[in-house]
Amino acid sequence: MKYPFEVPFEQVQANPDEFISAIFSCLESEFLILPKGAGFIEYPVFETGYEALKQATTSFTNISPDILFGVASKTPISIIVIRTILGFTPPEWAYVATQRTGIEISQGFVRTLDRRIRMEPFKPLGKNEVTTKRIQALIETACQLLTDGAPQVKPDKIHRLDKADTKTGPDAIRAMATMGVPYAMLCSCMNGFSGALSPGTETQYRNWLAIAWSLR
Repeated sequence: MKYPFEVPFEQVQANPDEFISAIFSCLESEFLILPKGAGFIEYPVFETGYEALKQATTSFTNISPDILFGVASKTPISIIVIRTILGFTPPEWAYVATQRTGIEISQGFVRTLDRRIRMEPFKPLGKNEVTTKRIQALIETACQLLTDGAPQVKPDKIHRLDKADTKTGPDAIRAMATMGVPYAMLCSCMNGFSGALSPGTETQYRNWLAIAWSLR
């Protein structure tokens, strides 16, 4: 069976179904091996940000905007750690922060910030006034969400913060940070959120749970 690029265009026009079948016959789906781009965060890098947050907050007993912003300024990768704990994509975090603080945070800004940190995870953030206000708004929103935990929703719904590490607020995070994650809980969370979160968010959440489990 020949492919469309191997024959004259007139032959393809005369029998398109044959060549469509030829194309589809060679298509394969690969889900066990994923692309690893330049912005991929290796475990030791992520762990550095996590440990910086854990130390500064005394194992997450003091989750305040000032403390988190201080860590973020010195160790920018901690911003991605915070977002991972929330379980948000960059645009989702920006949207919620804009709603809660009134400070406009565009998707372009937050995507650029995320990418910049991934490429240079330990390079201190600039002191541009607009950038600083936006990052402070993101962190302030994160502190509110992590402190409040997951609110009650209808039985046929599930809140994004209704997960082992954020459901009950700071107590849940402290428990995960100090005692670790039981393997059954890890598996349950990965299974339960598989259909509820976007692929990127689910991957981030799985990564954080795996790290929490390894640090038990």
